[in-house]
Amino acid sequence: MLTALSIRNIVLIEALDLDFAPGLGVLTGETGAGKSILLDSLGLALGMRADSGLVRNGEAQASVAATFEPGAGTAARIAALAEESGLTVEPGEPLIIRRTLKADGGSRAFLNDQPCSAALLREVGGMLVEIHGQHDDRGLLNPAGHRALLDSFGRHGGAGVTAAYEAWRGAADRLAQAREEVAHAERDRDYLTHVVAELSAFAPEPGEEARLAEERAMMQKGAKIGEDLTALGDLLGGSDGGLALLRQAARRLDRIAPDHETLAQALAALDRAVIEASEAEEALERAAEALSFDPARLETVETRLFDLRALARKHQVQADDLAALAGELAGRLSRIEAGAEGLAGLERAEREMRAAYEAAARTLSEQRIEAAERLDAAVAAELAPLKLDAARFRTVVEALPESQWGPQGMDRVEFTISTNPGAPFAPLMKIASGGELSRFILALKVALAEQGAVGTMIFDEIDRGVGGAVASAIGERLARLSETTQLLVVTHSPQVAARGAAHMLIAKSSDGIVTRTDVKPLSEAGRREEIARMLSGADITAEARAQADRLLEKI
Repeated sequence: MLTALSIRNIVLIEALDLDFAPGLGVLTGETGAGKSILLDSLGLALGMRADSGLVRNGEAQASVAATFEPGAGTAARIAALAEESGLTVEPGEPLIIRRTLKADGGSRAFLNDQPCSAALLREVGGMLVEIHGQHDDRGLLNPAGHRALLDSFGRHGGAGVTAAYEAWRGAADRLAQAREEVAHAERDRDYLTHVVAELSAFAPEPGEEARLAEERAMMQKGAKIGEDLTALGDLLGGSDGGLALLRQAARRLDRIAPDHETLAQALAALDRAVIEASEAEEALERAAEALSFDPARLETVETRLFDLRALARKHQVQADDLAALAGELAGRLSRIEAGAEGLAGLERAEREMRAAYEAAARTLSEQRIEAAERLDAAVAAELAPLKLDAARFRTVVEALPESQWGPQGMDRVEFTISTNPGAPFAPLMKIASGGELSRFILALKVALAEQGAVGTMIFDEIDRGVGGAVASAIGERLARLSETTQLLVVTHSPQVAARGAAHMLIAKSSDGIVTRTDVKPLSEAGRREEIARMLSGADITAEARAQADRLLEKI
């Protein structure tokens, strides 16, 4: 709902701050007073084209700010849309959209004081306000939204169709993928057979390359230092080895050590040397045993390692991935062998899912056709009182080609009209008369009630060219529609003006130098005078005031 509008330096409006309430608000004033300026200002805030001609003469910049309190659903959609543009909008908080326009044509847009694009304002504005006038080409005139409006009117539960469509498309995707895999695998059958046999025979294992490489390295080390170990063993061991000589020296020294203290010290040192040498000899023996290897084993390990690495290079994978590759290729080969049976199952599932979708979509189509008949009848009942009795309304429900089937079913829906007897039905936007179009939109809106309504609707001179009973019928329907959404109506009809819950007067004044347009809310007495003026013209008569009272009393 629109709650406030602030305008600065737009054409004849110098400064204007307006507050709006729920229900039906009417705006009246003499021809040329500036009602279109008010709508142009709001349109600027809603992201419409920025025309530098809107800037008040002599001013450098104009601005418009509109404050809204959107419903919960609309607020959530706007918050999500703003987040996509990197902006933050808190649902539940008032929404302020603002636009500035320079005299040189430059403009800036803001959403809750955050700079944004005019395109974003336009998209947000479309969620908040519908403006119906002579050149309106949005809202109900857009066939893209007609199917959803009809479904909402008929209270159709489309979730089953959506679920059935997604299940069918999922089955179709799985079938297509399986067919592609089988076709591709069939082309490679001989290759796969050879490779799977080769890998199965070789039987590679994860981690095998590292184990073989480590074992090979240890055996190569043993081969390299084996000769040195043998030489060291000869130097230490045997009857002529160093250890034997140390023991001989220790025995001879033992015989003379008692003769002198230093000889005893020498014997102790020699004994320690014998012990250390013995330990060194044992360590060399253990090392030789650990590093000993079977040359045949080394050859076997090297052959296996080299073959493993060659196989990995051949298949362009890591050696550790060969086992997984063998399993994957074996699976592909198995799918070839069991392909016909597997495809048959997938084809059967796809047919069943398709049939389920078609059944659900046909049921929805039948519901749409029935709802279309009810909607046509509801709109027809509104046409005659609005002086559109020669017009006919028809909701077209047509089957779409299979390529256009979707989660919303198999139908295209469009609202069409014929304005004269014998004339063909055509889209709503083909109506030439702006006033006639607005009245038709009103009839359709009344028939649809709350379906697809935005928070605020504006009708610009919906009563153009009509009066009397037709104007009264328009007023009555506007009042009825305003029970579910905020309505602002620019009108020249006293019958419509009398229906307003709030009444604003648009007036133009001049001091001989500067001309200004102003808007002011009217009191009950002010409403009476304005409606009387609308009835009688510039000279307000007592009879006009009495007639105004009667109009107001009927409400």
